[in-house]
Amino acid sequence: MANIKVTIAYDGTNYHGFQEQRGTKFMTVQGVFEEKLSRLAKKEIRVIGASRTDAGVHARGQVVNFESGGLRIPPERLTYALNSVLPADIVALESVVAPASFHSRFSAEAKTYQYVIYNGKMPSPFLRLYSYHMPRAMDIEAMRDAARSLEGKQDFSAFRALGTPVKTTVRSLFGIEVNRAGELIYIEMRADGFLYHMARMISGTLIRVGLGKLKPLEIANILASRDSMKGGPAAPARGLFLDRIEYPDQTLVC
Repeated sequence: MANIKVTIAYDGTNYHGFQEQRGTKFMTVQGVFEEKLSRLAKKEIRVIGASRTDAGVHARGQVVNFESGGLRIPPERLTYALNSVLPADIVALESVVAPASFHSRFSAEAKTYQYVIYNGKMPSPFLRLYSYHMPRAMDIEAMRDAARSLEGKQDFSAFRALGTPVKTTVRSLFGIEVNRAGELIYIEMRADGFLYHMARMISGTLIRVGLGKLKPLEIANILASRDSMKGGPAAPARGLFLDRIEYPDQTLVC
């Protein structure tokens, strides 16, 4: 059986996150994707997702992999077949055969999330599902100064929601940028991995800095405290996008 890698994009508005929640009535991206894939294969197929995005979070470059099983559709045609049965808010972008050792989550080298803030005075009916509306003026330079304290290999306990056990709360944040384009502000974070709610809590903290509720120098103290009650609060899910996932070249060579 071939190991198939599929890159997908989705609008997370109507889903209770990516990860399948078996035994519940919650609709998830993984659940819908597996249902449609299994229909094409005429056999149940389970997929492994690279990132367990929260309810309402969107993705431009989520990655899944699965054993092809009884699927007879060539990988190069699979995206077309999937898109013919998937709902309009989930799209297969690319499908390829990966080495047997490839694992969408464990083989990942880096993940990039982007948080979008709409900084216009009035709400936008077009951006309401894909950004966080903040009508007050924001200090971008202060947000950039604060972001620098978060870069590097550090313990991000102060920037995670409790309740999900992990072996370590240390992550390497390779880079974080804050940029403005008109009325839109983008916070882009690239790391070797993210804790539960970490991207949203970092965004929420930087929003507080931008509004003058925190000084940039306070971020280092919050990080050092390892107290999740001091970080955040988590910015709303609708403004967050899983932008891309990177893999070492050798993991994708058959």
